[in-house]
Amino acid sequence: MKNKIYVIFLIITGVLFSCKSIETVVDLGAGIVGVVDENTANAISASAKAIGNIAERISPEEEYYIGRAVAANILGTYKLYTENQELTAYLNNICAAITINSPRPDIYNGYHVALLDNDEINAFATSGGHIFVTRGLVNAAKSEDALAGVIAHEVAHIQLKHSIKVIKNSRVIQAFLVTGTSAVGAATLTDVKQLTDAMNESVGEIVHTLINSGYSKPQEFEADNTALSLMAKAGYNPSGLIEMLKSLSAVQTTGVGFGKTHPSPARRISNAKRSVKKYKVTDTSASRTTRFVETVK
Repeated sequence: MKNKIYVIFLIITGVLFSCKSIETVVDLGAGIVGVVDENTANAISASAKAIGNIAERISPEEEYYIGRAVAANILGTYKLYTENQELTAYLNNICAAITINSPRPDIYNGYHVALLDNDEINAFATSGGHIFVTRGLVNAAKSEDALAGVIAHEVAHIQLKHSIKVIKNSRVIQAFLVTGTSAVGAATLTDVKQLTDAMNESVGEIVHTLINSGYSKPQEFEADNTALSLMAKAGYNPSGLIEMLKSLSAVQTTGVGFGKTHPSPARRISNAKRSVKKYKVTDTSASRTTRFVETVK
């Protein structure tokens, strides 16, 4: 039954993927088209109820599937950079060092960093553990600790469930709740459509937040403060985040990339300087200079 629930969830999120992905998902769930038997209805109802309770708590699996749909949308706008696999592996190693020492080291399907082939300075993270970093941002970094600051900030968004809270704070939650009231065994294609429409809208809202409007300023400052803690626990110098913000301040264009979706670097630097004093970490950043230069520069 559990597997069937997530097959239905895949079908719902599949409408947001590329044509090739849609074909795969449709093949997987072809039996739902035009026919809803009692078992399928029960699965849909159970899934709807689980998503309907999103205001209280959603499961790691649901976080992942929502995040995967968001990631598919991001990759519809940005192209992956695949010419330097060593650099991608390097970014994932930094992420692993941060997450393994964090309060939430394991999530459904793990954390993954991908490099986007774009000169824009930006980074995104989905609830599914997908972290996207642009080439422009990597090129703006002057040390591994600075890169760790960016990745820790994105990990913080994931662990603080900021993208899920975007759904919680919207009218879309009402659609989930309405669908979730369907009696077990009485779900119809109308229920499926309602849930699908709600998924479309909620994922679209998250994508809009990540790419266009950005999180609220309190959420961004919370992510920065959490990033400092994550860096310290992993042995990185928390000041690396401030170093990165200073680099962004020097090259960032207002209304583009980070400048479009984040508070100004100056405000973030001021906030981070107040918090970084809490952490007493031996500065070992020099030991990482060689591998940073060899891999990034």
